[in-house]
Formats: sequence, structure tokens, C-alpha cells
Amino acid sequence: MKTTADTRTQTVDASLAAEPSIGYAWYVVIILMVCYTLSFVDRQVLGLLVQPIQQDLGISDTRIGLLGGLAFALFYTFLGMPIGWYADSHSRRNIIVVGVFFWSLMTALCAAARSFWSLFLARMGVGVGEATLAPCAMSIISDYFPKERLGTALSVYGMGIFIGAGLANIVTGAVVQAVRDLPAVTVPILGTIASWRLSFLLVGLPGVLVALLVFTVREPARRNLLRRADGAVSRLSFGEIFQQIGLRWQSVLSISLAMGFQSACNYAMLFWAPTFFVRVHGWTSSQAGYVLGVIILVMGCLGIYAGGLLCDRWQKMKVSEAPLKVGFIGGIGAAITGSLAMLSPSASWTIALLVPTFFFTSLPVGSSYASLQIIFPSQMRGQISAVFLFGINLFGLTLGPLWPGLFNDYLFRSGAMVGYSLAVTLAISGLANAFFYRLPYRIYRIHYRMLHGE
Repeated sequence: MKTTADTRTQTVDASLAAEPSIGYAWYVVIILMVCYTLSFVDRQVLGLLVQPIQQDLGISDTRIGLLGGLAFALFYTFLGMPIGWYADSHSRRNIIVVGVFFWSLMTALCAAARSFWSLFLARMGVGVGEATLAPCAMSIISDYFPKERLGTALSVYGMGIFIGAGLANIVTGAVVQAVRDLPAVTVPILGTIASWRLSFLLVGLPGVLVALLVFTVREPARRNLLRRADGAVSRLSFGEIFQQIGLRWQSVLSISLAMGFQSACNYAMLFWAPTFFVRVHGWTSSQAGYVLGVIILVMGCLGIYAGGLLCDRWQKMKVSEAPLKVGFIGGIGAAITGSLAMLSPSASWTIALLVPTFFFTSLPVGSSYASLQIIFPSQMRGQISAVFLFGINLFGLTLGPLWPGLFNDYLFRSGAMVGYSLAVTLAISGLANAFFYRLPYRIYRIHYRMLHGE
């Protein structure tokens, strides 16, 4: 199929490079999943420090929501675009190494924050580093696996979300509880600091070792490349990149919005659920962290893996819109169970309903990652990942933590009403998620055939 007026054609050329061993391909997925896990531990730790940060720095719920969302998402969102473009023609492995080291350093520097704005800047730095991971990781994995196995592979990578969030709640929750009961501590360079600040140091510094581990990943050959009529492969210009996106804009826009609202569900729960149990049910941070951590870890991983398997099964049955069907199911389920969980007067019923909630919110994550990778050529998989993440973070990472804080301060006017604020957030986000996954079924089938001809 001609894509420009000159000589460029779309060609599926997966056979032009030797197939990597499936064992090594899964090793790469595991290493990248470890990086993703680390990233979520580093971004999630703030949610477990809401009370001591507010007491020490005098920050409102709305500002806490900004620290959890906008401060991180601002550069994480916008830097993804140039990083994705750069990754489509340079070593994706090396970009990840630099990113892991930088975001770990900035997480540790959060310990030195003395005001809302200094903590805001440090969180922005975390976002800058983490912006390198997803575009590069999705592109690498897509070059290691065929499309019929890509949903499962990207789902395993995406487990890092729930492993990281689960560990952040279980391990970091216990650490937070332990260090919060300590008097002020003295550390090199920073001097005497409030004990809660030590949590940022303890979760940030191990990232240096993870950055070294990434060096064991080999850069894969790029597959499913867009080729000229003479068979030559070249880097796409900005005009050609926008042209390729323009050919598929309906799928890109709808899937990005769908995943944005899905991530709003996830981030709202990950950030505010610990505070909900502390404020509403009088739990300690360690109690809330442990219970939520176990649910997130188990049900999040089960949900994302089940979604990947279901997507791949439908792909093998030639259901081209398979990733979108998985997302629709997840959105409906999350809206119903999540809102009911937050409105339940009993902690026991809330916990019981959070089990299916985290299953449904995690169900479409990996298959959604695969959805755009499947319909775009390899030269722009990093770039389209960045475009996709732009939509996710613009809605999800920014609004997910912010909406409950705004509802607390301006709608219900009480921090004790955080459960109602979460219920409204989950109902709106879950239903919007399902709508935008269902909307592009027909056009997605056309975009699928543009590359694969099936």
C-alpha cells in the first residue's frame, strides 16, 4: 500500500532477521518488568506519606493530588513524545539505562524537599526519568514477539504496575510506619531530617543497581518495518510519522482516551485508597498498605495476565479488535465494583469488592499496550507508544489523583468523604473507559488490515 506520493510502501518483513530465542525474549520481558516495578514503587511511595507530608509542609488535599498527578505527569507526559521519536532510531536499551538512574536519583532527592514547590520539582524530575521507559520497552518487546503472543508479553511487562504498587503498599507501608515512629534522623549530605523523608531514600537508591541490570538486554532487530518500493528501509520524517498517525487517527484517539480513563481508575485507587482506610476506618498506614498491597499484587497480576491471554486467544481466532473487547469488559466491571466498594459502610465489604475491582482495572492494560503496536510499523513504535502514553497520562495520571482531592475540598468539603470522592471518580472513569474502547471496533479492523492484510 502506497503511503506517500513518492515510493514508500508498507511491507511486513519479520522474516528478514533471525528469530531470537523465546527463552531470551522472556528474559528481556522480565528485566523490563523489573524496571516497570521499580518505577511504580518510586511514584507510589508518595501516596503512603500523605499525612506526615501534610503535617510537616502544611499541604492541602488538592496540592497532594497535584504532587501525585500533575507534578509527575507534566514532564512524564510531554517528554515521552521526543523520547519516543529518538528511540525509533537509537539504542532503546541505553535510553532506559539513563532513565532508570535519573528517576531513582530524583526519588531520593524528594527527601530533601522543604516546601510544596521543592517537592513538586523533585517529582517532576521523577517524571522526566520515567518518561524514557515505556516507549522504549514496548518497542523492544514488540520486536521480540509476534503479534499473536504480544498481548501476553506486554501483559507480563505491565505486571510491573501492580507488582510495584503492591510492593509499595506492603513493603514501603511497613517502612513508612517504622520510620515515622523514629525521631529525626541524621544522614550524610542532608543532615538532620524528619524520619518520613528516609522512605524516599530507601526506595530511590536501589535503582542504580537496576540500571546496571538493563545492560544485559540486547537491542533487537527491528521488525515489521515500513519500506520503500525498492526494499530500502529508512528513518521516517516527521511528516511521514504524522501521515501514518493520520491514517489511523480514529484508533489512536479512541484507544488513548479509553486507556486514559482506565488509568484514572487505577491511579485514583492507588493514590487515595490507603488514605481512605486511614481516614474512614482508622487503620494505620502499615495495615492499609499490607491489605491493599496483597490485593493489588495478586488481583492486578491475575487481571493483566488474563487480559493478555484473552487478547491473544481472540487474535488467533482472527478477531482483530481483540484488545478493544478486553478493554470494554474491564471498564464496565471496574465502574460497578469500584464505586460499590467505596460506598460500602463496612471495611470488610470494601475489601471484598476491591478484589474484583483491581482485577477489572488491570484486565485491559497489556492488551491495550499491544493494540497500537499491532497496527503500526516498527519505525514508529516508540513514537506511537509516546502518543498513547500522552493520552493516558493527560487524563489518567493527572486527573486520577486530582479528582478525589478536588471532590474532597470543593464538592463534599470534608476529607472524611474520600470514599464518596473515589466512588464518583471510579464510576465516571470506568464508564468512559468502556465507551471509548467500544467506539472504534469497525475502524480498528480496517487499520489492522492496513499493516497485516488479514
